[in-house]
Amino acid sequence: MFLWKEEYNTGIEDIDNQHKELFRISNEAYNLLKDDFRTDKYDKIIGIISDLRDYTIYHFNYEEERMVEKKCKGFFAHKLEHEAFKAKINSIDLKSLDYSQDESIAELMELVYNWITDHILNTDKSYVGIL
Repeated sequence: MFLWKEEYNTGIEDIDNQHKELFRISNEAYNLLKDDFRTDKYDKIIGIISDLRDYTIYHFNYEEERMVEKKCKGFFAHKLEHEAFKAKINSIDLKSLDYSQDESIAELMELVYNWITDHILNTDKSYVGIL
């Protein structure tokens, strides 16, 4: 389960609200993983991945636009991190996840957890006060 903690706040309301959407999507994946009554989770997994893709496009564009407006140093490195995360999501083999649905959900959750603990807590927090 992904719980929003005070330490995730950047102090930028729009960005914090967008980050909370990532938590919502992650919790949807967690709830699906724990749903023992659903035997076929494929369509829901595809929906979660789609939501995650849409989220990253919207949020990363928003964050990058703010960084450009404020002429933030490190913009290109930050953008590369965003591109790497999007590439990981886009590289998910949708056909093979049907055969190992719970494992696929767990891997997706791990990907998001690593993003939260690395990118949001370290990279994004370094821009507090600038954006």
